[in-house]
Amino acid sequence: MQTSFADVRRRFEAVDARFDRLERRFDDLQEAVNGESVLGRYAAARVEERLTAIEKQLTALETAG
Repeated sequence: MQTSFADVRRRFEAVDARFDRLERRFDDLQEAVNGESVLGRYAAARVEERLTAIEKQLTALETAG
């Protein structure tokens, strides 16, 4: 019976180790996705800033002309 419990413990340790590895991988993926999301928002904000600047210049040219 002790041998059976030892085998069960070893199996649980192996399963726990696998779950730990999977959790680390999910954490890494989540960090990567969050990083891309932040980068995407930053890029979109930069495009918006550039469009606003172009619109201001166009308005100034239209007013001057």
